[in-house]
Amino acid sequence: MYNMRNISTWLSISLELSMLWPCVISMNFVNIPTQEMKLANHVRVKRGWSWEPLYVIEEQEVKNPIYVGQLKTDSDGHDGSIKYVLFGEGAGTIFVMNENTGRISVLQKLDREEKPFYTLRAQAINRVTNVPVEAESEFVIKVLDVNDNEPKFNNEPYIAEVSEMSPKGTRVTQVIATDKDDPTHGNNARLVYSILQGQPQFSIEIKSGIIRVASQIDRETKDQYQVIVQVKDMIGDAGALSSTTTVKINVLDVNDNAPKFSLNTYEMTIIESSTVGEFVGAVLADDIDIGHNAEMIYSIDERGDYSMFNITTDALTQEGIITLNKLVDFESRRRYNIRVRAENKYNTALFDTATVRISVSNVDEPPVFLEKEYFMEIPESATVGSYVGSVTAKDPDGTDIMIRYGILHKKYSRPFEIHPNNGSIFTIKSLDREADIWHNITVSATEAKTAAYVSYVHVYIRVMDVNDNSPQLQNLPDIYVCEKSRIGQHVHTITAKDKDEPKLSHPFSFSQPPEESTSANFTITDNEDNTATILTAQDGYSSEDNPLFYLTVIINDNGTPSLSSTSTLTIKVCDCGIDNNTESCGKRGFLFYFLNSGAVIAISVFILLILVLALLVHIRCRKNQNSLNEKGEDLKENIVKYDDEGGGEEDTEAFDITGLRHHTVMRERKPKRPLRTDIQSMYRLSLGLGPDVAIFKEFLSEKLEEANADTNVLPLDYLHCYALEGTGSPTGSLSSLSLTETNVSEADLYY
Repeated sequence: MYNMRNISTWLSISLELSMLWPCVISMNFVNIPTQEMKLANHVRVKRGWSWEPLYVIEEQEVKNPIYVGQLKTDSDGHDGSIKYVLFGEGAGTIFVMNENTGRISVLQKLDREEKPFYTLRAQAINRVTNVPVEAESEFVIKVLDVNDNEPKFNNEPYIAEVSEMSPKGTRVTQVIATDKDDPTHGNNARLVYSILQGQPQFSIEIKSGIIRVASQIDRETKDQYQVIVQVKDMIGDAGALSSTTTVKINVLDVNDNAPKFSLNTYEMTIIESSTVGEFVGAVLADDIDIGHNAEMIYSIDERGDYSMFNITTDALTQEGIITLNKLVDFESRRRYNIRVRAENKYNTALFDTATVRISVSNVDEPPVFLEKEYFMEIPESATVGSYVGSVTAKDPDGTDIMIRYGILHKKYSRPFEIHPNNGSIFTIKSLDREADIWHNITVSATEAKTAAYVSYVHVYIRVMDVNDNSPQLQNLPDIYVCEKSRIGQHVHTITAKDKDEPKLSHPFSFSQPPEESTSANFTITDNEDNTATILTAQDGYSSEDNPLFYLTVIINDNGTPSLSSTSTLTIKVCDCGIDNNTESCGKRGFLFYFLNSGAVIAISVFILLILVLALLVHIRCRKNQNSLNEKGEDLKENIVKYDDEGGGEEDTEAFDITGLRHHTVMRERKPKRPLRTDIQSMYRLSLGLGPDVAIFKEFLSEKLEEANADTNVLPLDYLHCYALEGTGSPTGSLSSLSLTETNVSEADLYY
């Protein structure tokens, strides 16, 4: 193999040399004579360089200098008077020149991929005069390529997809390789592709590397292929170098398979005490398609005992859940037969059927949970009725006994409920992670036949956080700004907090409403570390003109979706003194700033008005009291006392109330009026023991006539005004009305 590679390499070099040999470059350069030459000979002599093509084969092991080529000038008479000098890239280290003959040799191994050519300069000098006989000339030594680099694939690893049942020739993907060798030199960099593994399902285009489907593929037979692709240089000839790569091709599913029951006949058991709607059993049809293509719907054919049971499709497990539709009785009937049907959800032509035999029996064994404890998670944003997880308990005897699930309803388990038939836990209340992160509940599994057989298992439910709390300002003290503040001066730094987890809500951003940012007295600068700085937006503030400012702050979190809150800050203007320090502002209190605003004058005026009003009221009251004392008219009132509870009508006594006046006026006692013994009291009348209606009417008429004839008693519809508290009272009159004015006549008092 190694000899064949060397032979191929030397053949390529020989071919290249034979192609380039006729292209020997002869260059004539104009020799610029020196001043001495012009003096010696006034005739310009045309000189010229000539040399062989200069090439070096890469990767040659150099033990002794290897001849590359020769430079010579037509001025050289071969008498030893000309000295050749070499300059440029690698001169003296990689390349050397014989100063007598101009022969150039290489001293070390070269690599074309590192440097494909070298640019050098040569000069011919007269040994005696040390004057150049030829102008300095530039030439190139080219490094010839050999096939010493294997091709490499780009963009590895390769992963592609193709749908099953794709027609032949369908493009799958393309692999691309590159070769560092010289693409212009022979076939060293000409690549060809081939498949070492993956046929006959796939093929590859030899030049482009495009992989195509070569035969029909079935995902249900094989859903992934490892295709090994090889690339060779030198168009695959002898001595070519190669490399391989693996292309992983995933086969995508199409809906081309019908559901298939694992059994033709299913045996199930139900206890006779089961209620309508209880779980009977589950059937499962397998669809070898995947994803949506494997979804199916279950139904019961209308034959046999189909009306005794219902079947529904569990969207999570794709099982057919059979429930009881009518009550069963073990003594009446012990076996039922139904035919269930499973058909593809999106193609009803794809279906399968099976027979279900349901036996009625009793088993008195406690259920056993499949796991010792359960761990579940649910986001706090889950709506009421959201599915959390399922627990499963089986009968240890291996019989299909109906099992009921329940939750021991303690305080911490109230947000959850469990489906009594299939053990599915779902929410019945909204969750809040900030209130409770973990919920520990105890689930019971009870045999439907015998409630005494109960098993318990602990279920730990973790509430996952969502961004449902808006950020709020934190630790907000009184904020002051000095009257002598300048624009852009720091006022206060505010911070925010959020009940949500930091990874959901941080960082916060602070801003002002657009309508306030254009004409604001203060500005907010977001520090991008969950804090913001309040800066002044004007020069100077006045506590007399405007002692308070209100600044609206909008805080947004970084959650999805983003939540925000709006807070209004109160900034108080303070006379910070000579040192312009706000530390003393809080000690003065708010009353200091309020009084500074001119409120002292308003308070003083208000107090003065109250004093004047009180003085006027006092003078008015004294005047009314004096007028009443000077008037000699008696104001009297009768107090009628009925004292007939014990039987019999007692005389009514009139009491003189002149003693309530400051100046007592004696009143003549009136003769005692005769009493009517035939008139009973109102209490007796209420008991139905009173006189006749005619007698009572006569009594009222007499009283009315007597009242009309008495001129010393005020009319009943007259406004009675009591101007005095009573004899000896220091308070005086409490009434705002006065009947003792001198312009009130005696007739007016009665009428």
